[in-house]
Amino acid sequence: MRADRLISILLLLQHREQVTAAEVARELEVSERTARRDLDALGMAGVPVYSVRGRGGGWRLVGGARTDLSGLTASEARALFLVAGPASSMTPAAKAALRKLVQALPEPFRVQAEAAASSLVMDPQRWGASWVEPRPPRFLDELQDAVIHGVQVRLGYVDREGSETERTVHPLGIVAKGPSWYLVSDTGTGRRTFRIDRVSSVGLTGDPVRRPEGFDLAESWRAIADEVDRKRTPLEARVVCAPEGIDVLRTGFGGRLVVGGVTTDGRIEVVIRGSDEHLLAGELAGLIAWVEVTGPPGVRDWLASIGNALVKRYA
Repeated sequence: MRADRLISILLLLQHREQVTAAEVARELEVSERTARRDLDALGMAGVPVYSVRGRGGGWRLVGGARTDLSGLTASEARALFLVAGPASSMTPAAKAALRKLVQALPEPFRVQAEAAASSLVMDPQRWGASWVEPRPPRFLDELQDAVIHGVQVRLGYVDREGSETERTVHPLGIVAKGPSWYLVSDTGTGRRTFRIDRVSSVGLTGDPVRRPEGFDLAESWRAIADEVDRKRTPLEARVVCAPEGIDVLRTGFGGRLVVGGVTTDGRIEVVIRGSDEHLLAGELAGLIAWVEVTGPPGVRDWLASIGNALVKRYA
């Protein structure tokens, strides 16, 4: 019997107080016979469940018994354990909380949960990069508390040039991108994002945060990330690519690639962003089998220069 079905049935019992085998069968998309067998297995596993016979009968938990899983779906519970393994970059507090949740599970579930916790390794390093142990930044817990409790923070911050400033901010949310953590805040000069590993001091003021109406952290972060990408790669090269080369471009350029329509000769129009003409030409030079750059002229000139240099050296 699958552990996720056991968890799902337990959640149904907690939510509805009483369920029938037919209801369980419909909910889990199994036969009534399987549903009855699963309900019997819950009792054999030590869960305090019993059946009520006759009209209006069904299955109940003794005394309305509950576990700390209320509110979680089976897939959500598995997902939590999956990312809480020893190689995870989660904070120690988050790992400790999930370990307690594992202990709250009935014994048959616990083995599955512990197996999930050791079944995934999250490696934030790209191929070819040296290993750096991911560690939560120093003030992460304090800033999380400020976001959760909705209080303003007196923030000390060191920018990329090494200049230190102090300001009062309205913390709106925290984002983890790869190994880096960011604080999204409102300030006296508008919406700002701070790398938490550059925060030098945190002081909770006790004053409430002014949260913009309708603020959505995920939506706000997408806008911030798009703006950062545009600033880092302001140049756009126009390219036509053979259909068989599109997957190569997607692998090489990722989010810097925008795929357009099909030309009259069957090739595909794309736009590729880069930081400057010379570097972008260097990235495109090895893709001559699939791509033709149509603009801007500066990128085409650099490609011609690179080609001439290669011919001169290797002809």
